[in-house]
Amino acid sequence: MLVRFTKMHGLGNDFMVIDAVSQRVRITPKIVRKLSDRHLGIGFDQLLLVEPPSRPDMDFRYRIYNADGSEVEHCGNGARCFGRFVRERRLSIKDEIHVETARGQAVLYLLPDRQVDVDMGAPELQPAEIPFQADQQAVTYSVEVNGESVELSAVSMGNPHGVLVVDNVDSAPVETLGPALEAHPRFPQKANIGFMQVVNRGEIRLRVYERGAGETLACGTGACAAVVAGRLRGLLDEEVLVHLPGGDLRIRWPGEGKAVRMTGPATTVFEGQIYL
Repeated sequence: MLVRFTKMHGLGNDFMVIDAVSQRVRITPKIVRKLSDRHLGIGFDQLLLVEPPSRPDMDFRYRIYNADGSEVEHCGNGARCFGRFVRERRLSIKDEIHVETARGQAVLYLLPDRQVDVDMGAPELQPAEIPFQADQQAVTYSVEVNGESVELSAVSMGNPHGVLVVDNVDSAPVETLGPALEAHPRFPQKANIGFMQVVNRGEIRLRVYERGAGETLACGTGACAAVVAGRLRGLLDEEVLVHLPGGDLRIRWPGEGKAVRMTGPATTVFEGQIYL
């Protein structure tokens, strides 16, 4: 089966994007793992599948697979690439695109400067819905890991996140603490782990160890979760510039019960065809 694909990235968080609207495609975890190999395949952090919607009020269905073959609920950088992809492939001419995800829906706004603004929906803070094991909702939780106790915030942006505040992201123990917390028993579906350095009330630095992918150059849902966590702790203002290793995102969150908005770029790298 010969399949057309596009390689894209959002601030270095890279994707293989496949149009499953105008061509037949069968994706399995084994195929994803083979394609994600950066030496023997295409190489990517996630594979994005563009499918027809199952609901009449939606434009597309949006499916996301991590490099390890696991399917996940949401990806902010992927959502921006999704928006640019359907426009560039002429699957849609709309400036406002409504897409189904595994945990609800997202609205993508294509801006004149080729940036994409994404309505990420309201964050989920109830532990059972994240999911995170805790007796009651709190701003921070104490978690025992690797023989020490760390304080983190637990947030869902359609996918689970743990956010830690650190003095300096350059020296943060991302390589050791990231995977230990990703698979911690208190996150029963695993989690993305963010390490946030507060520069000032309108600016943070962030590194994210992503569930099923390891540390990436950028994580859109991770940036949203970090700003939510920082706002809940009283550390940040409503609009925050987030510096990630791959570049910058602008995140806005008015407060509990309100949607998070994310604005940033999406870039096409190349197009190709491959036999699956």
